[in-house]
Amino acid sequence: MTAEQAWVGDLVRDGSGRPAIVTDVRAGGTVWVLRPPAGGGPHWETDDPRTLEIRVRSMGQGSS
Repeated sequence: MTAEQAWVGDLVRDGSGRPAIVTDVRAGGTVWVLRPPAGGGPHWETDDPRTLEIRVRSMGQGSS
């Protein structure tokens, strides 16, 4: 993971502008699983983390 990449727990905006929370990173760090930030709903995936704009970094990320 790099400082620029979204990670589990981050609030992001995906490439189509939808707000989301990263819930998982799978397949050796090649698939990011996203869900709506509130109210449940379907999950979706992206294989390109560069399309994720980090809005709020999750607690613990980059705090070392």
